[in-house]
Amino acid sequence: MDKIQSLTSENAIVVFSKSTCCLSYAVTILFQELGVEPLIHELDHDPEGWEIEKALVNQGCNSPPVPAVFIGGKLVGSTNEVMSLHLRGALIPLIRPYQILA
Repeated sequence: MDKIQSLTSENAIVVFSKSTCCLSYAVTILFQELGVEPLIHELDHDPEGWEIEKALVNQGCNSPPVPAVFIGGKLVGSTNEVMSLHLRGALIPLIRPYQILA
């Protein structure tokens, strides 16, 4: 879908979310604690949200398809994938180019 492509190519880190999703909130807080400010795109606030959600499923996002995290334009996955990368020490190297210097 063009909107996914546009958002993920124009922003370093994108989290497709729903405003009521606690897992999306947890991923967002993790990124903020690690010094990055992802673009949060709330599907339930977007008129095209349902179509975007279907497109995310077609791209390989598990059920439920949110949060769907993209880093550097590439789909990383959902909460499980992000947390697994973090626990293995592989998340910080992915986000390092996008960290805000303190």
